[in-house]
This record gives sequence, structure tokens and C-alpha cells, in this order.
Amino acid sequence: MTDPSARPIQLLVVDDHSLFRRGLTALLSQDPRFEVSCEAGDVGEALRCLARQRPDVILLDNHLPGVLGVDAIPSLREAAPGTRVLMLTVSENEADLVAALKAGADGYLLKTVESHHLCEAIVKVMDGESVVSPEMTTKLVSALRSQPPAQGEAPGAAVATTDAALASLSVRELEILHLIARGDSNKHIARQLDIAETTVKIHVQHILRKLHLTSRVQAAVFAARHA
Repeated sequence: MTDPSARPIQLLVVDDHSLFRRGLTALLSQDPRFEVSCEAGDVGEALRCLARQRPDVILLDNHLPGVLGVDAIPSLREAAPGTRVLMLTVSENEADLVAALKAGADGYLLKTVESHHLCEAIVKVMDGESVVSPEMTTKLVSALRSQPPAQGEAPGAAVATTDAALASLSVRELEILHLIARGDSNKHIARQLDIAETTVKIHVQHILRKLHLTSRVQAAVFAARHA
């Protein structure tokens, strides 16, 4: 978990609407955990910011002039290795969501997100978690479920591997996996199962390790396809 006594999380806000960008900057600046170290109205300006300083998290809009945010993720990550990228956009297009995650985005939030949820998401992304707006989780699962197997993939071997992975999970871990696929947070899962939130976190870590996954988003997709 992010240490509240540590230096503020450095943010780069990339959005072509100056009013929204300034409003978001003002909002985040009220929280001592964050510091907006740079703002940009397009990808070129964002890259110039990255040449001068290294933020911890980039808040990236998708509908930018010239180059879409989704298409810019590889160049942004190349310019700032290790920097997290959190999409913050109005786009509810499942293709944009899938493209963003495949390009290396650490999260995808809609601009309708409540301010405290946005702040929590930034901290989670900084801590290495992946975050997706709850209303987009179903679209993500649907989009990936409809995709054909990767070229060269042996279906029989894949099924055997999947069965073995699921068999390695305990009953409690399977319960939590299904709730993750539904988009529930650790707090909601803890309430539903009447266990401590820290216990849920430990179970989630075990699930990811056993399934050879790296994020809750991947776990949700795996559960929708196989569990």
C-alpha cells in the first residue's frame, strides 16, 4: 500500500480540453497524496513534458488532436519506462478499452467517475493494480470472450492447462474469482463473504499467482472465459 508519509505521487494530466484539465488539476491538488507536475493538451506536448521530468502516473484522455491516446501509449511508455498510464476518457467503446489495455495501460476510467474513486484508482495503479470502471468490466469481458484463440494455440492443451489452474484454487478462491469477474472491489467482496479486506487481498494474490496472471482485470477475463 502507498505510504501516506512518502512524497506526493507525481502526475501528468493529458487532455485537450483546457477547462477540464485545469479543473482536474485543481481537484487533485487538494489531495496531499498527489502533485500535478505537468499538463499537456496533446501527445506531442506530453512527450515534451516527459523529456523534462518523470511523473509516476499519466492521466491520459483518448480523444486527443492528432494522435489518439490509445495509439500514443507505446510511445509514452517508451519515453517514461515504469510510469503508470491511467486512461481517463468519455469513450465507452469496448474496442478502445481493449486496445488501451493491450497497449499497456494500467487502467481505464470514464470521466463520470466520482472524484474519490478517481483518487483511489490512482493510488491502486501506483501500487501496481489494474483498474477498470465497473460499467466497462462487462464490456471488457464480452469483447475478449468473443475473440478467437490466438493463432497457433492448441485448444486441447489450453483446456488442459486451464483445468489444472482452476483445480489448484481453493473453494474460497473460486468464490472470490467469480466476484472479481463481477467487478466487485476487495471491500465489497469482504462484506459479502464476511471476512477481512486484508484476507481478500491475500486470496487475490494467491489467485493471480496460481493462474499465472498479473492483474485483477486478467483474472476477471479468465473467470468469464473459463470459471
